[in-house]
Amino acid sequence: SGPVQSQMQFPPGYGSHPPNYSAPSGHYSQVPNKAAASHLDHQYRASYYPGYYSAPAQNVMTPSVGSNVLNAQGSQQLYNKTPPHTGGSSDGPVQGAISSASYLHMSAQQSYSAFDNHYSTSVSSSVASQGFPLNSDPYAMPVVSGAMYPNVSYPPVAAGSAYGQTFTSQSLPAVGQFKETNAFSSQSTSVPHSLQQHAPMGYNTTLSTISSAQSVQDNLCRNLTGSVAKVNNQINTGGIDSSQPVHSVSQNVPFTKPGVGTSASSGVVSSVRSPAPSLSSQPSSSPSVTQSPELALQEGMQYGGYVNNQASSAPAPLSSSSDDEEEDEEDEEAALDSSSTTSSASPVLNNYDALEGGGYPDTRSVTSSPVPAPSVPQTSKASKPFGYGYPALQPGYQNATPPTPVQPSNPGHHPGFQHYPQQYPGVNQLSSSLGGLSLQHSQQPESLRPVNLTHDRNILPVSSVPAPVPNLNSDLRKLNCSPDSFRCTLTNIPQTQALLNKAKLPLGLLLHPFRDLTQLPVITSSTIVRCRSCRTYINPFVSFIDQRRWKCNLCYRVNDVPEEFMYNPLTRSYGEPHKRPEVQNSTVEFIASSDYMLRPPQPAVYLFVLDVSHNAVEVGYLTIVCQSLLENLDKLPGDSRTRIGFITFDSTVQFYNLQEGLSQPQMLIVSDIDDIFLPTPDSLLVNLHESKELIKDLLNALPNMFTNTRETHSALGPALQAAFKLMSPTGGRISVFQTQLPSLGAGLLHSREDPNQRSSTKVVQHLGPATDFYKKLALDCSGQQTAVDLFLLSSQYSDLASLACMSKYSAGCIYYYPSFHRTHNPAQAEKLQKDLKRYLTRKIGFEAVMRIRCTKGLSIHTFHGNFFVRSTDLLSLANVNPDAGFAVQMSIEESLTDTSLVCFQTALLYTSSKGERRIRVHTLCLPVVSSLADVYAGADVQAVVCLLANMAVDRSVSSSLADARDALVNAVVDSLAAYMSTASNLQQSMLIAPNSLKLFPLYILALLKQKAFRTGTSTRLDDRVYAMCQMKSQPLVHLMKMIHPNLYRIDKLTDESTIHVNDRVVPQPPLQKLSAEKLTREGAFLMDCGSIFYIWIGKNCDNNFIKDVLGYPNYASVPQKMTQLPEVDALSSERTRSFISWLRDSRPLSPVLQVIKDENPAKTDFFQHLIEDRTEAAFSYYEFLLNIQQQVCK
Repeated sequence: SGPVQSQMQFPPGYGSHPPNYSAPSGHYSQVPNKAAASHLDHQYRASYYPGYYSAPAQNVMTPSVGSNVLNAQGSQQLYNKTPPHTGGSSDGPVQGAISSASYLHMSAQQSYSAFDNHYSTSVSSSVASQGFPLNSDPYAMPVVSGAMYPNVSYPPVAAGSAYGQTFTSQSLPAVGQFKETNAFSSQSTSVPHSLQQHAPMGYNTTLSTISSAQSVQDNLCRNLTGSVAKVNNQINTGGIDSSQPVHSVSQNVPFTKPGVGTSASSGVVSSVRSPAPSLSSQPSSSPSVTQSPELALQEGMQYGGYVNNQASSAPAPLSSSSDDEEEDEEDEEAALDSSSTTSSASPVLNNYDALEGGGYPDTRSVTSSPVPAPSVPQTSKASKPFGYGYPALQPGYQNATPPTPVQPSNPGHHPGFQHYPQQYPGVNQLSSSLGGLSLQHSQQPESLRPVNLTHDRNILPVSSVPAPVPNLNSDLRKLNCSPDSFRCTLTNIPQTQALLNKAKLPLGLLLHPFRDLTQLPVITSSTIVRCRSCRTYINPFVSFIDQRRWKCNLCYRVNDVPEEFMYNPLTRSYGEPHKRPEVQNSTVEFIASSDYMLRPPQPAVYLFVLDVSHNAVEVGYLTIVCQSLLENLDKLPGDSRTRIGFITFDSTVQFYNLQEGLSQPQMLIVSDIDDIFLPTPDSLLVNLHESKELIKDLLNALPNMFTNTRETHSALGPALQAAFKLMSPTGGRISVFQTQLPSLGAGLLHSREDPNQRSSTKVVQHLGPATDFYKKLALDCSGQQTAVDLFLLSSQYSDLASLACMSKYSAGCIYYYPSFHRTHNPAQAEKLQKDLKRYLTRKIGFEAVMRIRCTKGLSIHTFHGNFFVRSTDLLSLANVNPDAGFAVQMSIEESLTDTSLVCFQTALLYTSSKGERRIRVHTLCLPVVSSLADVYAGADVQAVVCLLANMAVDRSVSSSLADARDALVNAVVDSLAAYMSTASNLQQSMLIAPNSLKLFPLYILALLKQKAFRTGTSTRLDDRVYAMCQMKSQPLVHLMKMIHPNLYRIDKLTDESTIHVNDRVVPQPPLQKLSAEKLTREGAFLMDCGSIFYIWIGKNCDNNFIKDVLGYPNYASVPQKMTQLPEVDALSSERTRSFISWLRDSRPLSPVLQVIKDENPAKTDFFQHLIEDRTEAAFSYYEFLLNIQQQVCK
């Protein structure tokens, strides 16, 4: 049984079942190693997650780390780590390798391998992965083959059961510490090697060459028969229920390729809603110190599986709590398997892994080759024309109209297919009709047009760069996921890892899963249809074999269509599952049933932790924060259970009793910061609606309460410890406002910045944290479903590199306001006010988990963003917000020669602020290609650059800034050299790029001149770290404006090329090169940098423009600090304000505006964004191209 825990009083509205909630019977008794407990006396107690986990004795080597400062429950447990099922990621049985308190120790930094001409990786994989050269530390799990097929956890297997977990040599469990493995040349995809490690007792494992994954699986499956009982005794994992029938895909079942409009989802859609629109972007992560083996690889960049950090960008799961907790979270995204089966199959038991869903409950075909197709002559793919990819229609479909995109007002209602025929297509028929995607058999597309970069200087488009459209037929293209939510670096997926290595481009995904959408089909269904094997949600890219069966587009398993799914409540018709909204929309949101809950949905709980030291009072931020809260108190997301609390701190910690019935707020001061405690735990978090008047009184009084304070110290650490204790019973969001370096108690920091080194061109130090206190605290918060958001308002160095950890690892966000002062810096004060309005009113998801699945043969190995990695493909997000972006690196584990399409699906399970459990699902479909030209034709240059930026941040922290900069340059050199080596009739003396990559060198140069990576220019350490945090957490659309701003001339706006938005005419001026040669003294220019707008006014600018737009008679009268444009009744003023408003509306956080003259100090910042110009420490764009050309033509 789990550790003994004291019973805690639950907050009102939290400790009992919500209305209509019924806990599944026997739910917890089905999870191994959880203490038997009644639902009410244990299931919903305060320390809910680590509560009932009993870890058996493990032979696990962990670093020597002191006990957790916060003494969080379960933090000292050691959990063994079992690798996932062959070909599948482990949703369930994977256990946290090391506790949150134990794994934080970093290995000492070792010498770094040369970066110029070779790149080393350290992965246990059959192929060279995508990513910066890998550095492996002793606590990082190896890359998992086939991570997209999660593994379901079941109750313990009887001793004689023949079914247990299967492991390949790529994913053997590490009882000791992993030895580094050598990487392979990017030219080879199957190099024999062995992973030196111990297998757990009860396993007779077979090590073989990496390329023999199926063979290894054969041997392991045969050797497991007598061993499962021992495994269940020694490794905390579930086996397959002995009563559960094991299915295998019959070789006689037609191997239907994914087709258009084919899909189904279990359950009756009782309602489909289109919620109101909302909006979208946020911060970062942190890598661990790793070491890289010295290896000789072929010259050029190899994007190896870069093992960076276990929490914020990590291929390896390191859990801060039991892995049954992981199952419990993700299975909430997975509904009972009864929702994805019919009476012909036994339901999967309701544990967490069944909810969001593990991998294969059935055994896969144990062969070393794919399932053979029927003996029908195979049509060559090469014989098909480009774009020929729609499956051939059977009789009865011939006159049907393919599905079209669904309008949320009536999703799923389309003129559709006729009744299903009795005869269905075989594998060869569909393979041939889906084949022929090669670009080489058609006219050369525009994306492959060669561009001479050194001669063609006008490569910037006149408008923003659109996302490339995947080479799919029009029907699939209409159904595909929006690139704003789901984007791949390559819209044509290489068939093999060898082909990917030749292209020298990284393969990865850019995600914006919770972004605000104006149209979103919301489905309430009694059942949610999912694949019985890989747990994929039914989507537009599945294939219907007939009216009663559908084929998964990720693992190709044939599933039954549940009876309820046959009825479409929108059309009130029966027998047309392909018209259901789940099958007509690539982005949907399900209202989850109680099967997805392990406890009643938590209420929205908000805790504000405010710095009230002398420095905080001086800068005046308290007035803005309290005023914003007063204005938006009624707009905080939540319901009648919403709760709120306040903590302030200087050299002591102050709590506020706001219990209903008091005449005024009561301050409670705790001066013992070394042993912090809660003075009255039950009255510090109060119901927002019941205590609203007391809350308003406190907010009105706070700005003046500390006016005369002399306290200069900051006890941030103890205040955070108190906040953690206060929030642990429920979870929620902690908002921390800090104005200086923490100087007292736990987590105190010392200044590490040397101002004389800000312009150094050599080593930039202290990019990593100085202490692990904030990381430990964040992991403990994450375990209790609490996220920490940081607002840093400081004019001095505050060690953001250390403080940022509190948000990185708890799925929080970071806001930074350098040189903040309410009166002396009005632009920053205005920005804080606008940011707070968005922050307090935007939607929020609590206790969330996210999983990414992909087609068999692809695997995910590294994540980037703010989160905690629970298993190889499961991210824990205590909070999720619509402004957060994520990135994922991938590799090709198995050849994709048997399919013409691949799909990716992300599922985000969360609790809404209204207490609903919801699942948002995005599905992306892309073609598979076999030629290098096709790979380049499908390159998404912006997605490539954003993924490289994430990887470069990790490299900067784990190795050095110089290595990261070299890697970015080499990424351009290698990809262009690879392209030029394969293109014919090109003069080697020229620098040629395909049209799809013509902006690649420009964007990389912009990255090198960005605050995160620039050298030789004075850059404050906190500014640099914040820019890196932004790189790791911003969605692509906002990150690109930060990397490469947009420059427009605005003094000559006309009605030509305008667009109409909400009865407003919006001018569309062309984009200008980021070069001073485009600036004229007679003009006015607007630079959009994402978070700030600069308006640069030339000395000789037309006085009519200055008068009409700026409201001043002439240039000399324009003030130095102008941050607003007046409303002047003039056409030029209306056009300018309309254009700026349109730009502002496209982003979640409203940018501040600064008008700049030649005498303005901000002029320096403006000119530093002109990245095509030369600076003392950096190339101009043309010089950079010549440098690239010199290296390419060596």
